[in-house]
Amino acid sequence: MWKPDRNSKKTLYEQIADYLEQRISYGEFPPGSLLPPERKLAEQFDVNRSTVIAAFAELRSMGIIESRIGSGTRVSTSKWGATPKHTPNWSRFAEGGSFLPNLPFLRRIREALTHNPTLIDFASGELSADLAPTNEIAVLMGKNAYTSYLGYVNPQGATPLREALVDYLNNYRGIRTTESSILITSGSQQSLFLITQCLLSPGDAVAIEDPSYCYSLPMFQSAGLRLFRLPVDKHGVQPEDIRTLYKKHRIKMVFLNPNYQNPTGALLSEERRKRLLDIISELGLPVVEDDPYSLTSYDGIPPLSLKSMDTTGSVLYIGSFSKIAASGLRIGWMVAPRSIVERLADARQQMDFGLSIIPQQVAGQFLQSDYFGPHLERLRIQLQFKRDLLIESLEKELSGLIEYVVPAGGIHFWCKLIPSIPDGILLEESIKKGIVMVPGSVYGSDSGYVRFTFARAKSEEIALGISRFAEALRGLIE
Repeated sequence: MWKPDRNSKKTLYEQIADYLEQRISYGEFPPGSLLPPERKLAEQFDVNRSTVIAAFAELRSMGIIESRIGSGTRVSTSKWGATPKHTPNWSRFAEGGSFLPNLPFLRRIREALTHNPTLIDFASGELSADLAPTNEIAVLMGKNAYTSYLGYVNPQGATPLREALVDYLNNYRGIRTTESSILITSGSQQSLFLITQCLLSPGDAVAIEDPSYCYSLPMFQSAGLRLFRLPVDKHGVQPEDIRTLYKKHRIKMVFLNPNYQNPTGALLSEERRKRLLDIISELGLPVVEDDPYSLTSYDGIPPLSLKSMDTTGSVLYIGSFSKIAASGLRIGWMVAPRSIVERLADARQQMDFGLSIIPQQVAGQFLQSDYFGPHLERLRIQLQFKRDLLIESLEKELSGLIEYVVPAGGIHFWCKLIPSIPDGILLEESIKKGIVMVPGSVYGSDSGYVRFTFARAKSEEIALGISRFAEALRGLIE
């Protein structure tokens, strides 16, 4: 993120004017487009608003921008009498297309973290650097020779990685499969994207959990799907609700995150798992099982996957490296019938010709190495430690103001606030205090819920972060 150089001989406002002029000349701000407000730029550049006002005045004197009261500041459509005649309306293009942007709260969180990296991050759903097996992967990369072939590989995924996943899925998740039934993706979200785009059609009805991570993904709405909700309690969804939705709306697919669900942390009970599988088998309904958190089970005994209990081939299973190793490797996988794998691999080839071979080799070697088991044990211990720090801080700072159920695995902590505060106001006040979290409405819940993700923040930041959140909340209550 660019900022003016305070040691430069040029004044701050001149540097800002030059920077904005450059961005305008590059077409980042086309003629007629609206520039960010002075106050926002001042915050971004870490200067006084008066400095930005001076920079705007400089650009205005050169005819590059023009300001109107009540309309903001825009890039001039004419400069020194030269009027562009065929400038595309990029704003209209940016607002068009069938693929919807992220939800406003998620865009606001991303913007806040970009502009202020010192914010304590209880929003990002990834592991902190100290939880990733960085040293182990570095050792493997130093020991092993990588392929000299750096061209495209099979869009279904590199065969050695799929073979390694066969053993991994059998040993760690109780899933028996073959490499021909595995598709490698860039993560769970790409798996979901391929399913929504290739296996479903606009107007199809699908069932998702309530609240649900799926609700935060505009890809479902972009695909034209109709979403119907399955309420989640501390034991997961009620299987009979699936039958009800099928009778009423003829749902075509069910999306579930049964193990340490995002955002609630709920674990689908064994009794409900069996009943759910009976119902979907009876109805001939496919279930997409998203299972990123099972191996984080704090007692070291991962819950069964639905796929391992599936005797009728009704479950499409999705997994990922992101929550158990390193999100930066961009490795995920799907276990599905051969015909589905072929269909999605064909679509995948049209998108990007498949993943890079190198991260696939790294992931395959790590799965088969002596490092993988010890890494999982260390990860579980450290995640439980962070969870306990979070609970201790919540009880100290917010006793009587929140309700929660303690998760037995995963990386998310779901809280109900007492009393409820409008999500937007609470988020903005939290950002002012130096912390970001995710309002519950992002996942489809009513206002008054918050998801704290504790894997990203450093252990020493957790107490301070909750203290800041408590300050923000109490300030709004009072």
